Amino acid sequence: MSGSSGADRTKVREYGGVTGAEAQAERLRRWRLVLGGGEAEGTGCALRGQDAAMDGALSALYGQDKGGPVAGGRADGGQRAAGLGASAPGVARWLGDIRTYFPTSVVQVMQRDAIDRLGLSALLLEPEMLEAVEADVHLVGTLLSLNKVMPETTKETARAVVRKVVEQLEKKLASRTRATLTGALDRSARISRPRHRDIDWDRTIRANLKNYLPEYRTVVPERLIGYGRAAQSVKKEVVLCIDQSGSMAASVVHASVFGAVLASMRAIDTRLVVFDTAVVDLTDQLDDPVDVLFGTQLGGGTDINRALAYCQSRISRPAETVVVLISDLYEGGIRDEMLKRVAAMKASGVQFVTLLALSDEGAPAYDRDHAAALAALGAPAFACTPDLFPEVMAAAIEKRPLPIPDMGEQR
Repeated sequence: MSGSSGADRTKVREYGGVTGAEAQAERLRRWRLVLGGGEAEGTGCALRGQDAAMDGALSALYGQDKGGPVAGGRADGGQRAAGLGASAPGVARWLGDIRTYFPTSVVQVMQRDAIDRLGLSALLLEPEMLEAVEADVHLVGTLLSLNKVMPETTKETARAVVRKVVEQLEKKLASRTRATLTGALDRSARISRPRHRDIDWDRTIRANLKNYLPEYRTVVPERLIGYGRAAQSVKKEVVLCIDQSGSMAASVVHASVFGAVLASMRAIDTRLVVFDTAVVDLTDQLDDPVDVLFGTQLGGGTDINRALAYCQSRISRPAETVVVLISDLYEGGIRDEMLKRVAAMKASGVQFVTLLALSDEGAPAYDRDHAAALAALGAPAFACTPDLFPEVMAAAIEKRPLPIPDMGEQR
C-alpha cells in the first residue's frame, strides 16, 4: 500500500471519517459564519441554504447596520449589513428563525444581546412577542423591570412566561433544598438527654455501635440522641432581605423561588423583604413566587441600612434566626449605621449571611470596601450559586462554618 494512501487514512481518522479537503471546507464554512463575509473576511466561502439563513439571523443582530428591518443574509458571501428594527412581525420571525437554527442556550444569549444592543425592550410589551421568546431567568428580569409600564393586554402573557421559568427553577431546586434543610433542622433539634419517647433510636444505635456486646447481642448506649418535644413547631426563623436594584435581577428571581420553598417547610418561619430606597415586606405572598416577583420593582437606588432596620425590628428570637442579605453592597444609605446593625444582630445571636449574588452569572460587581467591613464583623460576603444555597442555609441553621467558595475565583 502506498505511503500516500496511508497518509489519506490518517487524515480520515483525524477528522472523524472525512477527508482533509472536507475538513478544510468545514473550517472555512465556520469561519465564514463567524466573520460575516466582506472583503476583509478572506475565506472565499459562499453560503447556501440553511447556512445562508443562519448567517442572515446572525447578520440581523450583529451586522453593521442595526437600524433596518429584519432581513436575511446574503448567500453570495457579501458583507453583513442587515439589522433588527422596531418591526414586531419582523422580530417575531427572527425569534422563530434563531430557535430553528440554534440550540436553546445560544438562543437565550442572542435574545439578551438583542434586548441589550438593539433596545427591543418595548417590543416585549406585546403579547405575540412574549409568546415567541425563549423564557429564562434573564428574560424574567427584563419583564419585571418593565412591569410598571406593561399594558394590561400583556400582563397575563408576561405572568405565564414568568411562571414557566419559576416552575422550572422550583423543579430543579425544591427537592434538594427541602432535603438538605430538613436534615439540618433535625440535627439542630437533637438533644443529648431526651425523654424516652423523644429518643431517636436509629441515630442512637448508629452512634453507639462501638458499644455492641456480642455475648448479650445488644448495644449499650452511652449517648442518647433525640429530638426536642417541640419538634413539630417552628424551630428556625429565616429573613431574606433582597436588594431589588436593577443589577440584582437574576438574584431576585432565584431568591423568590427559594423563599417560596422555605415558606413551604413547617419548621421554618420565613420572611421575605425587598428593598431599594424603600422597603417592602412580601411575606404574605410567599405561597406564590410569581406574585412575589411581580411585587418587586427592579431598578432605583439602594438603602441597605433602612432595610436591615426593618428586618431587625421583626426578629423575635435572635438565637434561632438566620438573616440573609442578598446585595451587591453599593449602599446609598448610612454606611456606619448599616455596619452597626449587622454587629448588633450578630451580638444578639443572629446568624448573618451576606450573598453578593444568588445566580449562575459568575463573578458579580460589588462594593469591596463594604464587603471587607462585613468580613471584619464575622459576616463574610460572597457570591453563591443556586446549587450551593441549600448548603449555605444548612450551615447557618446548624451554626457551623459556611461553605464559602474561593473568593479568588470570584474576582
